[in-house]
Amino acid sequence: MEPRSAAAVGKDFPYTLATTCYIEVRKDGRVTQGAGTDAYQRALAGESRLFAVWPGQWRSDLFAIDDLDEFARAHGIVHDEERTGLAEHVHDVKWALADREPNPRSQYVSIDLRLVCGCTVNDRRTFASQMREQQGWDMAVTGGWSRQTNANGTTYTFRVRRRSLSS
Repeated sequence: MEPRSAAAVGKDFPYTLATTCYIEVRKDGRVTQGAGTDAYQRALAGESRLFAVWPGQWRSDLFAIDDLDEFARAHGIVHDEERTGLAEHVHDVKWALADREPNPRSQYVSIDLRLVCGCTVNDRRTFASQMREQQGWDMAVTGGWSRQTNANGTTYTFRVRRRSLSS
């Protein structure tokens, strides 16, 4: 039985779902688990093939990763403005400590942030990476974050390492 096509599923394929298991099969027969930038580059060069197991409730299916461009965009290897909502530019941000911060000595603090530049945050990891490069912030990428939209625009609440904000 041949593996199913990830490309046929399109944007609904769960490329970044934590339970999706990636398998790389190299031309020399070596099999490894996981798929990062190096595996993507090898697959792009024709040195290996990528597969993914998408676990379901009653069974798991094996998929061939046959759209490497979509794989790269989903994993942030290649920037995808449509997916992330974030242009590749220096973001104009306005931020303040959240007034509901319970512990004034906590290593991480909550900030309320507005993107004046017009971008939206659909992918926290991409935004955190951009803010590290642009502002030196160390943003949490696990745990909760929020987005609230009203007549004044959209406000995001993120957790950021306190000492990185003063950088």
